[in-house]
Amino acid sequence: MSKFPMTVQGARALEEELKHLKTVLRPQITQAIAEARELGDLKENAEYHAAREQQGMSEARIRDIEAKLSNAQIIDVTAIPHTGKVIFGTTVDIANVDTDETVTYQIVGDDEADIKRGKISVSSPIARALIGKTEGDAVIVKTPGGEVEYEIVEVRHD
Repeated sequence: MSKFPMTVQGARALEEELKHLKTVLRPQITQAIAEARELGDLKENAEYHAAREQQGMSEARIRDIEAKLSNAQIIDVTAIPHTGKVIFGTTVDIANVDTDETVTYQIVGDDEADIKRGKISVSSPIARALIGKTEGDAVIVKTPGGEVEYEIVEVRHD
């Protein structure tokens, strides 16, 4: 089975969510099921069915997180020497050549991507265009609206 890249922060966030699910949510759901059972007839007990459904979703999420963590190749970009080259985990400032608009992205694993927080997936078109390039390079990104040219302003390992 192949490994999938993940940042240290992404792995930490998944581990915290897993801990919360196992130590807080799981006992709450178990308690809710026990209380619903005490109400009597389970066939028409909406509280019982809702708690069981929540338990199923929670257990599925636990299995999902455990699988992701077991298949993760955790990459600590701060431990890699800075060369000015764009690699997985780096934070990149890029400027649109036409508009001079500058944006900052961190290149992360697929599960960590959150465009609102400036985290883009390593498999996104922008990240694929940037990987392997260095500060000062110009890259062309194919977007639905056509090709856009960016210049790599700065690469940071943070």
